[in-house]
Amino acid sequence: MGGGNGQKAKMAREKNLEKQKGAKGSQLESNKKAMTIQCKVCMQTFMCTTSEVKCREHAEAKHPKSDVEACFPHLKK
Repeated sequence: MGGGNGQKAKMAREKNLEKQKGAKGSQLESNKKAMTIQCKVCMQTFMCTTSEVKCREHAEAKHPKSDVEACFPHLKK
């Protein structure tokens, strides 16, 4: 005798769960690749989506004696 509807649904759920396990993974590698902005004074890296405001905040908080352009040359106008 074959399985009932409940058993088929359970098997389908288990099969889908296995598929999802393979697809999901850690984002650590992609996050490392996205860290493209770097402070030239302390070499701290920032995500490529970091705004100019955040860069300025970092420079003012961590390097008050240096100007913002010394930390982040890409912000020069």
